Amino acid sequence: MKLYDREETMIGTLGIEIVEAKDDKVVATMPVHAATRQPFGLLHGGASVALAETVASIGSWQQIDQEKQMAFGLEINANHIQSKSEGIVTAIASPLHKGRTTMVWQIDIVDEENQYISVCRCTVAIRNKKKS
Repeated sequence: MKLYDREETMIGTLGIEIVEAKDDKVVATMPVHAATRQPFGLLHGGASVALAETVASIGSWQQIDQEKQMAFGLEINANHIQSKSEGIVTAIASPLHKGRTTMVWQIDIVDEENQYISVCRCTVAIRNKKKS
């Protein structure tokens, strides 16, 4: 799936890799490294949220008429459960609601031992593209 020029986006900067992208599941990984750590050496909560919104947006994008519609984050909630200073985190997104104008996704972010790092819920807006 080619959605964008990966290197020219936040996805590339953070090192996010899409592992799986199906209608009811999107999985992506992100390294815990310099670009994703906060000044105290731990995974930045904002990087986790960026990972979560990425998988929710891709999941929603797959469900729409991509020629006529666009999907973008409307609201996101995150609970950071455990800290992490190195390694890889994995986001697993599944839809809770797939509507005509909004979709809601549950995103679990886990580490290599399948321990929860963050849990998120993201509402994605679906809008018609403006005609040019």
